[in-house]
Amino acid sequence: MSSGWWFLAAMIVAYGVANLLQSIAASRTTMHHTLDPGLLVRLLGHRIYLYGIGCQVLGFFLALIARRDLPLFLVQASVAAGLGVTAVLGVVVLKWQLPKSEMLLLAALVLGIGGLVMAAEPAPSRPLGLVGKISLVLALLIIAGAGFFAVRVKGAPGSVVLGALSGLGFACAAVAARPLASSHSVFEFVSSPLLYLVIAHSLSAQLLLGLAMQRGSTNAAVAAMDAAGAVPAAVVGLLLLGDRIRPGLTWLAALGFLVTLGSVIALTRYAEPQARTSEEHDTPIAEPSDVVSHRHPTPHTRPVRPVVNGHTPLMDLPTREYPALSESSGR
Repeated sequence: MSSGWWFLAAMIVAYGVANLLQSIAASRTTMHHTLDPGLLVRLLGHRIYLYGIGCQVLGFFLALIARRDLPLFLVQASVAAGLGVTAVLGVVVLKWQLPKSEMLLLAALVLGIGGLVMAAEPAPSRPLGLVGKISLVLALLIIAGAGFFAVRVKGAPGSVVLGALSGLGFACAAVAARPLASSHSVFEFVSSPLLYLVIAHSLSAQLLLGLAMQRGSTNAAVAAMDAAGAVPAAVVGLLLLGDRIRPGLTWLAALGFLVTLGSVIALTRYAEPQARTSEEHDTPIAEPSDVVSHRHPTPHTRPVRPVVNGHTPLMDLPTREYPALSESSGR
């Protein structure tokens, strides 16, 4: 069994934890309505976001190693499985209440990934030519330009649009990372322009994801990111980078990919805005009347978990119940 499978499994867990931690920090940070890189600086002032970035960096390197042998249609679709890990952690640790329909979609996500694992055939990547590298540079400019306008879209639609642009950015990073992972020496690795394209696309996508998480639910932002990023990466991998499917299992690869993609797209319907707090004082900002806050209970009442349209917002955590997740801004 190729070691790439173990790296793939560890990557799924790392990305799932990263999604959860970053969404908490994004919800605690002042809303940004422009494509301002300063958002990343403000987010880095939160310890929870730093932990999330650490998990994401770990996931990135695990994915890089996995892409050395495994096709992009498998690795990129498996990133979506991190959404399932995020949901499970939310239920177990943060006591989220997921509707049965969402749980069924998460189960379908697991089945889809299982089909892709069975159909994928490990193989090294082909090199990416000059035209491919120039295309990645142009894609970076186009995504950044689209993000400049998309950041003006508010609420759940803004979360989905920005999440989708983030997914395209991460897809471009994955395309550059697949041949980069086949470097034969450290010098070849650090001198390759693909490395710097990976970094540029990843930073741009990370900024867009942070903006998306401020506008809607974590599942909506991450699902839109995964859905938008999986198809381009899979197509490029199969057409240009030498990705392979086991003989006779093309139908299973197609079915697994469609089930995975359909599951993450369907998850975007759970796009309720999250409750937010003031960054300076960590006090709730006014929300609709159906949000019940636990932060200032009366002497004779127990703290109540806030619920928005059947979902528990990420950021409004009862810190006395979950002291490990309690944190303050590092500034």
